[in-house]
Amino acid sequence: MRGCDAEIRISGRKQYIMTDTDGRLLDVEVHAADRQDRSGAKGVLRRSRSRFPFVGKVYADGGYARRLVTWAQNKTHVALEIVKRPPSANGFVVSRRHWVVERTFAWIVKCRRLVRDYEQLTAVAETLVTIAAIATILRRSA
Repeated sequence: MRGCDAEIRISGRKQYIMTDTDGRLLDVEVHAADRQDRSGAKGVLRRSRSRFPFVGKVYADGGYARRLVTWAQNKTHVALEIVKRPPSANGFVVSRRHWVVERTFAWIVKCRRLVRDYEQLTAVAETLVTIAAIATILRRSA
């Protein structure tokens, strides 16, 4: 399954992940890049409710704003808080809670197989991301 998102210039697939506040992977979903971000995040939020009922608040970036916030509250009973960039910011600015997910993506990409999109099936890509996250946790705990 492949696609192309012309807006952010991605061809192939997008990965949607949910992490805890320390950056440990809780859930992952992989879709074709032509799928909209808000619809891709719904699967992760749905599964998070059944797997992690103690999660009450989820932080997301500005791409997940508007209808997804009310959908998450009504369907999954999770408060989705949008972390936006300050309007007065020029250039790169570290956003509150945004760096946790970006750091997790950096840890996952250390697995050489995930640098490029070689997989035919999205289920295989999701499994490899999970294995890379497990390897990261084992490396950090040793």
